[in-house]
Amino acid sequence: MSLFEAIILGVVQGLTEFIPISSTAHLRIVPALAGWQDPGAAFSAIIQTGTLAAVLIYFHRDIAGISTAFVKGVLSGKPFGTQESKMGWMIGVGTLPIVFFGLLFKTPIETSLRSLYWIGAALIALALLLSAAEWRMKRRAARGQKPKTLAEIGWKDALLIGFAQAVALVPGSSRSGVTITAGLFLDLSRETAARFSFLLSLPAVLAAGLYQLYDQWDAISASSDSMTNLAAATLSAGIVGYASIAFLLSFLKSHSTGLFIAYRLLLGLLILGMLATGGLQP
Repeated sequence: MSLFEAIILGVVQGLTEFIPISSTAHLRIVPALAGWQDPGAAFSAIIQTGTLAAVLIYFHRDIAGISTAFVKGVLSGKPFGTQESKMGWMIGVGTLPIVFFGLLFKTPIETSLRSLYWIGAALIALALLLSAAEWRMKRRAARGQKPKTLAEIGWKDALLIGFAQAVALVPGSSRSGVTITAGLFLDLSRETAARFSFLLSLPAVLAAGLYQLYDQWDAISASSDSMTNLAAATLSAGIVGYASIAFLLSFLKSHSTGLFIAYRLLLGLLILGMLATGGLQP
């Protein structure tokens, strides 16, 4: 790809990684519409380290508190002694499903599941699930039931949201989308669901990015252009990703996810329609 393409795809990654509309889908759709080559699953995983850096910077106080409490808990023999140390363990437990299923289904995730048919269907399916979660949340609010805060997340919540995160291995589903949806079904507030979603993503995104760097290093290092393009895409993804986190957390304090639901439905239907008429190749 050209440097221009790399920067554009980095911006796309940053814009869509945290908003529940699927970064993987857009990294597949934008090149298809522009007539560019599919950058591939490895490219997507590597430039996600840019958005990983955005999470680390934005949530550095939370991460430092959780990490410190985790280490202190282990050293003192009281690993679950505080809410922050417990949160560290829950993030670890919640990461296990995506690691297991990511390794089990690595080949189809990188090949057949990147079909635009899968992506279009996944965009629509999660929009319907997110809509159901919003409806349930509004019913609970009408009955005067308060949503859970971050401090009230338990082991069951962490594990179930972790299994939901594994669904994000299917392109088009969206990591933030499936985890926020699961959080809403588990009675978390929208903002709490988003915050936990971002924290939960850290180990998985780091592991995937490092693995793909190791696996693809010979191809990457064989060309200075490849390294430059990856660096540019990762940097632009990080900068735009930081702004996206700030936007989403602020937006969800006073808005529902209805805007994203409508966007997913329209985009999914557009993709399937263009595939049916030959405007896009799967």
